Amino acid sequence: MTIDRVKPLKLESADTGGTQDDAFPTSVNQYQDYVEARGLVLADATRSDETTVIARENADMLFKDGNNTTYVTLTQLLGGGGGLTEAAHEALRQLIHFIDNGPAENFASGAYREMTGTVFPTAIIWYDKATAGKKKIVEKDITWTGVLPTTIAWKIYDASETLLVTATDTVTYSGVFETSRVRVLT
Repeated sequence: MTIDRVKPLKLESADTGGTQDDAFPTSVNQYQDYVEARGLVLADATRSDETTVIARENADMLFKDGNNTTYVTLTQLLGGGGGLTEAAHEALRQLIHFIDNGPAENFASGAYREMTGTVFPTAIIWYDKATAGKKKIVEKDITWTGVLPTTIAWKIYDASETLLVTATDTVTYSGVFETSRVRVLT
């Protein structure tokens, strides 16, 4: 795609918010000037319509396009109405935030871990606390064949201890070396 870069012409004066007076239309200085407008309509190589728009309403920046025909605000995009903030993403109860060894950033301090089994643990469970009324956060169940873990099931729970998802790995070995793994999500 070839891009034709153009600069709008400006009439700038100090009494309308500019920093200098231009008596004649002058090219916008790309390093200094801001273009002020109600919004921006974007066209492509074949269409010049009003489907793709960036606009402003009061303090909100608004966006829409041909696939998303209702305006959304920047606040909605950043805060969970179509996107996530970094902090919100880190706090999600998704397995990626727990595999390898339990809860970490953005989860309440004081999480408690219990293990069953000895040298070959069969269950590792993280709870929200160590005291009475504790609730599961994440659980890892391991099935062993001799000294090899052949099935590993991760389970993630919501704050009321309702199971959200289970990821079960079935592991294949050649001798003691893992050769493949199949993951099933339920």
